[in-house]
Amino acid sequence: MKQTPFAVKVIIALVACGLLMVGENAFAQQTIVLKFSHVVASDAPKGKAAQRFKELAEKATNGRVRVELYSNSTLYKDKEELEALQLGVVQMLAPSLAKFGPLGMKEFEVFDLPYIFPDLQAVHRVTEGPIGKKLFNKLESRGIIGLAYWDNGFKVMSANKPLHLPSDFKMLKMRVQSSKVLDVQMRALGAYPQALAFSDVVEALKTGAVDGTENPPSNLYTQKMYEVQKNITVSNHGYLGYVVIVNKKFWDGLPWDIRAALTQAMAEATKYGNKIAQDENTAALARIKKTGKTAIYYLNDDEGAAWKAALLPIQKGMEARIGKELIDAVHLETLGAQID
Repeated sequence: MKQTPFAVKVIIALVACGLLMVGENAFAQQTIVLKFSHVVASDAPKGKAAQRFKELAEKATNGRVRVELYSNSTLYKDKEELEALQLGVVQMLAPSLAKFGPLGMKEFEVFDLPYIFPDLQAVHRVTEGPIGKKLFNKLESRGIIGLAYWDNGFKVMSANKPLHLPSDFKMLKMRVQSSKVLDVQMRALGAYPQALAFSDVVEALKTGAVDGTENPPSNLYTQKMYEVQKNITVSNHGYLGYVVIVNKKFWDGLPWDIRAALTQAMAEATKYGNKIAQDENTAALARIKKTGKTAIYYLNDDEGAAWKAALLPIQKGMEARIGKELIDAVHLETLGAQID
């Protein structure tokens, strides 16, 4: 079946939404439908957090809000979903942090820098503090409200050959998200970065269009990428997280009590999702290992030092793009996490 073009999808959705009627009067006597679209599986950490938000939101509003979840890119793909949100044909998304750089908000690419976060505690000091709030403020001029940061976790590398040292990446075509930092990261390892939508990765791995990828283990498991990747290296070289965002016009037009209930539901769903993310990734690695289809390798100290020698200079190299002041501020927060 031929896929409906994006423009046609938008027209259909606009009609279904009643041409984007917003404001408290529009919502006063009707069920408020909140379409929440994302690109991962429903059993991935993000998918589970989205399901928890749906349950909490509908309960807290006594059914006045109905949350419709669309997982696995069933509604929109990576490149379509942010445009759909800004147009108001979906109300909520949870895109990865890497997706905001191509929209001109390069500061968000600080999260893509290799080895900038030693652990999730360090990540949370950034996302839950002044830095996270300042980044949210940058979204409003684009008609977007930031509601929460959701973890997936730290990334591993996969390919059909062992990846122990940077030299092992030479000439490999490695899938990345559309982020300048991630492009530079793969080139620093000697690989050719290939920016692809998440929904296209498995097919690209099957056909050889790409040789490998970087993902948290939960994505490799829930998307069954491990079935077409013989080797996984637990490198933990970078963080992958999401921003839960909502259309500003929709959000501002909600009755105050509905907005308050949804804010509380989001806070509880965030706490739940971030709590399970690390356990989900640990469990995913164990499940992949149990299949016997993929060898899992942990870098030793010398190999880890070689990776850092190749990738740490990217932090300095990206100062002009992301902002030296921001990178330094993140370092101060992460240093605090190591001292605690």
